[in-house]
Amino acid sequence: MRSEQAPARAMVASMPRLPAFAEHRFIGTRDDMTLFDCDEADDFERLEARVASDDLVATKGLQSFSPDTVAEARNRGFRRS
Repeated sequence: MRSEQAPARAMVASMPRLPAFAEHRFIGTRDDMTLFDCDEADDFERLEARVASDDLVATKGLQSFSPDTVAEARNRGFRRS
């Protein structure tokens, strides 16, 4: 069973991250309220493609969460794709 908690800080460096969100595991796209888990390779690839095609960093179309959990993302209306 996959943990929905953020990984320990020591693990963050080894996982792929968007430079602007280097310490966040869960990232949401504001236009369609989709939640991406950067620890999941498929999710991260889809997120990178969206960021590149829609320039989501420049348009402020991304959302991080505190605490960095699925529960907090759901509380804000984001859902897994």
